[in-house]
Amino acid sequence: MFYDALKKDHGLPHTPLNSCVMPRPIGWISTLSRDGIVNLAPFSYFNLVSGDPPVVMFAAAPKPDNGRKDSQINAEQTGEFVFNLATWDLREQMNVTASIEEANFDEMQAVGLTSAPSQLVSPPRVAESPVHFECRYLQTVDMPPSQSGHYSSVVIGQVVGIHIDDAVIVDGMVDVTKMRPLGRMGYNDYVVVDEVFSMPRLTRRQLEEQGYLPAELTESR
Repeated sequence: MFYDALKKDHGLPHTPLNSCVMPRPIGWISTLSRDGIVNLAPFSYFNLVSGDPPVVMFAAAPKPDNGRKDSQINAEQTGEFVFNLATWDLREQMNVTASIEEANFDEMQAVGLTSAPSQLVSPPRVAESPVHFECRYLQTVDMPPSQSGHYSSVVIGQVVGIHIDDAVIVDGMVDVTKMRPLGRMGYNDYVVVDEVFSMPRLTRRQLEEQGYLPAELTESR
């Protein structure tokens, strides 16, 4: 099938877009309002976009009234936010925080999660989560408006502090299977990472030996 991505004329009950780019990491973002109220919300359009310096982003779609999400407003106004890793054990709490839309409402407390102080920023961390990135806000990039006039915004922040539970570090490496992080699929579907495999990158010599590089290229060296 083919459909115009802007017209969304796919003829299906639900847009297939999100089911074609998956799994997507979940950015469980905690922020503080100017009045000191905690906000906790998950964003499936989230990722690490740079390793040096470490930079992350989350994309916030507008509310039904085209207003900005609290996470975006708080990050922009206070200049800080925290990424908390959403895991299998925290899936129910994550889902509830995704459903609450009330402004100036402490979702972390409402779902019974423990607030842990951060080291370099003011927003608290979810103590039950095994990984946290303390972030300082860098900038917001507004996306082109949709046909309805709504537009999403990409919030970008630099990671200034990283917390990792010692229990998930095995032989000096982070063991993903101990954390069991969640990923977002399409529709209402999620995936949990509890099985991994390694595939080392091939060296130039291996590429030559296996015939992936043209003979004239290898002979000219």
